[in-house]
Amino acid sequence: MIKVAITDDQAIVRYGVSRILENEPDITISGVYAGGESLLTGIAQTLPDVVLLDIQMPGKNGVELAGIITKLYPTIHIIALTNNDSPEQARDMLKQGCLGYLLKDTEPRILIEAIKAVNKGDQYIYDDLKKQLLSMLSQTQDNVITRREKEILHYIVDGLTNQQIANQLFLSLRTVENHRNRLLQKLGVKNTAALVKLAMQKKLV
Repeated sequence: MIKVAITDDQAIVRYGVSRILENEPDITISGVYAGGESLLTGIAQTLPDVVLLDIQMPGKNGVELAGIITKLYPTIHIIALTNNDSPEQARDMLKQGCLGYLLKDTEPRILIEAIKAVNKGDQYIYDDLKKQLLSMLSQTQDNVITRREKEILHYIVDGLTNQQIANQLFLSLRTVENHRNRLLQKLGVKNTAALVKLAMQKKLV
């Protein structure tokens, strides 16, 4: 039997989700909560297997609560159940230990499927969001500054010309120019002055 806690500040959502889960023979509801404080108090006593967690609630939001629950109760698995389909929001929740991320208009069978999956320790994210997260990860990796680029950036900030940098690093002038152009592109600036300013602001060197 999977013990599930439901947390949402909207009564109609709490009622609707409860009705769905009540009909499942493998699931029992350990508690229904309207906010973060009551949830934390309740799960300390009932220790559910899965928590369905709204993100935008008064007081502590879902991101904060997910971090607290994951730290205090590592055996409890969390599914974010929200109206927010932002990949950035999903990324933040997943970083805090959520295994599932679903929208509130999810079909009941998908919700049940997700609960059973995360209870086993598997991740469950709806397909459209999964594609967006993969795209975001790819873009992030594309924007990572390499060790060599950081080395060249350091010399640029020090005021060296491309030829001087090439001499220092035993590289061709063309290679240094290519690295400089990639730095401009990755950091989203148009000239060396802006590049130096941004590098100083973000403490990249």
